[in-house]
Amino acid sequence: MIKIVLDYNEVSIIIKDFIRTYVESSGCKGVVIGFSGGVDSVVTTVLCRQVLGKKKTCCLFMPDDITPEFDIKHQKILVKKFDLLCETKNISEIVKNTADNCFIKPDIMALANMKARIRMALLFEYANMTRSLVCGTSNKSELLVGYFTKYGDGGVDIMPIGDLYKTQIYGLAKFLKIPKEIIYKAPTAGLIKDQTDEKELGFTYEVLDKVLMGLERKQTISDITESTGLKKSDVEKIKNMRIKSQHKRCSPLIPKIGMRTPGIDWRSPVQLG
Repeated sequence: MIKIVLDYNEVSIIIKDFIRTYVESSGCKGVVIGFSGGVDSVVTTVLCRQVLGKKKTCCLFMPDDITPEFDIKHQKILVKKFDLLCETKNISEIVKNTADNCFIKPDIMALANMKARIRMALLFEYANMTRSLVCGTSNKSELLVGYFTKYGDGGVDIMPIGDLYKTQIYGLAKFLKIPKEIIYKAPTAGLIKDQTDEKELGFTYEVLDKVLMGLERKQTISDITESTGLKKSDVEKIKNMRIKSQHKRCSPLIPKIGMRTPGIDWRSPVQLG
């Protein structure tokens, strides 16, 4: 069975060096983060806070009328504990106005995605006005199976924890001394009432990560099934989730006409420094 043991001190150093280098090279003043009160957002924020300082790490908490009360409570606890700069705006009215003016009345899933995209728009407006980068909080597990909104929470400038599986995020959170009540609460995107990530995905993150780690190492479905003891159908389902969500991890497709094409074979360095 695959089990990766990480040195979380080394991981934190790598991530903080990435944040520092990217912000400095971009010429921006700092970062703005969509803060939810969940473990991913607080881990990302604490790392940014440690390397950039309080004034250059701005958090925006954007609840709506279905945001769980414990997230509102935890947001306040975390802001106080880590001395964070955080502004709050309830987006319920914005969501309602947008939904009322759509060409087609949104169903529950379209409305959920709309909320994520409204938050993205507000983050980038704030970033424009403060010369900041929008810092994402998605983890590797979510990215690989497409469990995020395209041009919503996936619409960011950088993703510092994007190469850490969810189960590894828990380890990093413990290293950073995030309160246990934050680490162990049921993960939720907060877009649909009473929704939880694992219920919607159909798997626990522990199961999901075991399969994804196997796929990352080019293991066959049979190998993963044998090493994890999971059902073949579950392994196949997770593999298909990764395949079908590939478009969410790529720039829009462009037909090749010229000698070098944006996003295909005309590439610039991702990061200098």
